[in-house]
Amino acid sequence: MARKKKYNETEVVVKAMNLFWKNGYETTSMQMLEKEMGINKFSIYSSFGNKHGLFLESLKQYKSTISSTFEKFKSANNGLEDIKQFFYDSVSNNFEDGNEKGCLVTNTYNEFSESQDLLIKEQMSSFMDNLKTIIIEKLKMDPSKSEETIIKQANYLLLAKHGLAAAARVNTKEEIEDYIEITFKNL
Repeated sequence: MARKKKYNETEVVVKAMNLFWKNGYETTSMQMLEKEMGINKFSIYSSFGNKHGLFLESLKQYKSTISSTFEKFKSANNGLEDIKQFFYDSVSNNFEDGNEKGCLVTNTYNEFSESQDLLIKEQMSSFMDNLKTIIIEKLKMDPSKSEETIIKQANYLLLAKHGLAAAARVNTKEEIEDYIEITFKNL
């Protein structure tokens, strides 16, 4: 008979997610995960298969964590202003003390850019494709923009969002706000 888990799986995944978010996948050791999650390696392997499985669950949890920001972005109907607000919303929690972690997806995207890990690449591609689709929808709200301009601006904004997420780890709130304002000034 299987033993009953003495921990809440969602709670331990959130703890692992925060550790991966802060340190990255490679730097986060099993010992660090055990300590942070408050469970042993056997429990981690039993529930998630291995560190990689736990990391994939952490990415799913992150997407769930930011889903309200995405839903707000997706359902708004002010075009370019919605994209600008999404930029602000996506970095707002970075300016709370001790929370300078950037975006887990961007951090992962950077860390795994040279990797052959198809599962991680699939997760990153799915997230980025979804974000680009929403950006394109918002840009199309301006009838004066050609299809070519919309695609070029969407690519630009996607890259700007990557830069913003990376900068949010180290730059001041004022520098980040200036970056966002200048990004949107000429669109």
